[in-house]
Amino acid sequence: MDLKEFYRGKKVFVTGAGGFIGSHVVEELVMNGAEVTALVHYNASSYINNLRFVPQEILSKVDIKFGDVTDAFQMQTLTKDSDIVLHLAALIGIPYSYAAPAAYVAANINGTLNMLEAARNNSISKIVVTSTSETYGTAIYTPIDEKHPMQGQSPYSATKIGADKIAESYFLSFNLPVCVFRPFNTFGPRQSMRAVIPTIITQALNSKEIKLGSLSPVRDMVFVKDTARGFLMAGMEDKSIGEVISVGTGVGATVGEIAEMILNILSSDKKIVEDSQRVRPEKSEVFKLICDNRKAKELLNWSPQYTLEEGLREAISFIQKNINSYEADKYTV
Repeated sequence: MDLKEFYRGKKVFVTGAGGFIGSHVVEELVMNGAEVTALVHYNASSYINNLRFVPQEILSKVDIKFGDVTDAFQMQTLTKDSDIVLHLAALIGIPYSYAAPAAYVAANINGTLNMLEAARNNSISKIVVTSTSETYGTAIYTPIDEKHPMQGQSPYSATKIGADKIAESYFLSFNLPVCVFRPFNTFGPRQSMRAVIPTIITQALNSKEIKLGSLSPVRDMVFVKDTARGFLMAGMEDKSIGEVISVGTGVGATVGEIAEMILNILSSDKKIVEDSQRVRPEKSEVFKLICDNRKAKELLNWSPQYTLEEGLREAISFIQKNINSYEADKYTV
């Protein structure tokens, strides 16, 4: 069955819909015929964050709700008539997790527990819980498959490990149809300055030099449209129930190499310098993340459609059009 055939008329509830990946997932769902309810984190100004970049003809079909996954009662109410829940809401960003670990426990662990309990009580046919490759910590071996040990090298990764394990327990204890979906480093249009690629692009466009943390960590960069398509496949495919599935390209590049590639695309000769305030604590740095994506290929029939260069060109184009939303010289934790 293809995505359009499966999602046509399905009621899908998406948490974290105002986020970077969430907004692309919402867009992809509508394009495949789903009836989408998009949860955006409550704020007094009704700001819909990245959903504002979704074309109006698509956004007009989305039912936007404001709320908070840490409110269990509200999550039960909002998911009552849903067929599928795609749970992407989370506090992200590793540097801020050093400053506010309790906030990460509340959002990432308790928020996930609330979504699982709502799915259980409302007899949801599938819930997809979002993980992260950061749960693996520094690779003991590469490429990293789903059996690789998990290491809590930051409060952020520790809370995501906790959320993954609670999801696993709901499958094993209550037979809840849950899939833990673990994207490697996703990038592309709408990503914030908390991530390395927008940081490099913005500085390449607007600053005298490129200030970065460590240049040597290796990352497997997945283009956001590939990640979003993977979410839909995980929501559709019965073989994903009770499984942890990683998605990545299987190819790694260092932060320094990615920066050089961006400078080449922009025909820029700006200097790259290491900025000590951006370097992670030594034991907390994750040095190498490369995905073994065989399980995603086998269970979901997923494979990446975009190369790193194609994705970088789209990311650059987006930032050039929205440069006023990005502050080049400010370090975002």
